[in-house]
Amino acid sequence: MTIQLPDSSGALRAYESRQEPLAVTSGTSFTSRTVFSAAHVVADPFADTSPDSAAAVDWDATLAFRRHLWSHGLGVAEAMDTAQRGMGLDWAGAAELIRRSAAEAKAVGGRIACGVGTDQLTGPASLADVQAAYEEQLALVEASGAQAILMASRALAAVAKGPEDYLEVYGHLLRQASEPVVLHWLGPMFDPALEGYWGSSDLDVATDTFLDVIAAHPDKVDGIKVSLLEAQREIDIRRRLSQGVRCYTGDDFNYPELIAGDEHGFSHALLGIFDPLGPLAAEAVRVLDTGNTAGFRELLDPTVELSRHLFQTPTRFYKTGVVFLAWLAGHQTHFSMVGGLQSARSLPHFARAYQLADGLGLFPDPKLAEERMKNLLALFGVTQ
Repeated sequence: MTIQLPDSSGALRAYESRQEPLAVTSGTSFTSRTVFSAAHVVADPFADTSPDSAAAVDWDATLAFRRHLWSHGLGVAEAMDTAQRGMGLDWAGAAELIRRSAAEAKAVGGRIACGVGTDQLTGPASLADVQAAYEEQLALVEASGAQAILMASRALAAVAKGPEDYLEVYGHLLRQASEPVVLHWLGPMFDPALEGYWGSSDLDVATDTFLDVIAAHPDKVDGIKVSLLEAQREIDIRRRLSQGVRCYTGDDFNYPELIAGDEHGFSHALLGIFDPLGPLAAEAVRVLDTGNTAGFRELLDPTVELSRHLFQTPTRFYKTGVVFLAWLAGHQTHFSMVGGLQSARSLPHFARAYQLADGLGLFPDPKLAEERMKNLLALFGVTQ
């Protein structure tokens, strides 16, 4: 099985595809870490839509992918940015996704947490508007029976005048939350509109405000998800957390070392890269459950090159690579995305993603993956 792939210069080079996938097994949830995969949505390829239309979702394929993640013991982080929240999936679509996925989780016994944001706001908003939007979404998530993840808000970043506004809004939400939530700090590399979140572009100042919110309501914060792609900053924040508050790494560049931890503690995980890595990541965490940190790193460290490739600048387009790999792996029948985002990466980017994923054994059927990769290449005029 040989395929001609374009490299970064556009030159075609022969690549010999892997013959067998990595051997992994399904299993129950983990004992040493709490692990969520932020899951993508599957678009309906036959819907007559445009990039400006409301998202058309293939609900059967979308829910089937969540069952795939649950079958390997992973939790599902629903309606997060991996699901193109704010990049093709609007609040109406996200609300439907939350309701359907939460019901499916209840039916199969899967763990689920869902994003709470303010994306129903479409124009200039006041602080009161932002708070009301958060409240509406929090009520829906709690009514669905899912855990809430309070996502960073573009609207709050636009209207907040300083740290005090963040303390007011988040304090109000945490007081009314019925169960402990996860607080999500998403950096501007994922969403430029979130620059200066927590009231300052100085990350040290912003970190102090973030921790002040948690310290004021430790009983209402299950944990934090930090997506700043700075391992040492996450470690520093982790060590300063109130007793009992977890750190869920969202660092798709440094996750093996952060999950493995050190003598002072470790991070749990809530990661977009665990969408394509699901079975392999689950296998690695089960090894870690036995106390075998070296074996965990041996399995997970080789995946970092793929993750860094998918999350390369502009980082917000990592979703394209995630869906591309889901198509190659046979989890969906097509490579199309809501909002037409399948066009957001180049052919050499896809070629490298295929090569790295194939090398890791991520494709259950390597021959199918190669055939689909050849079909994509043919659309670009590459003959084999």
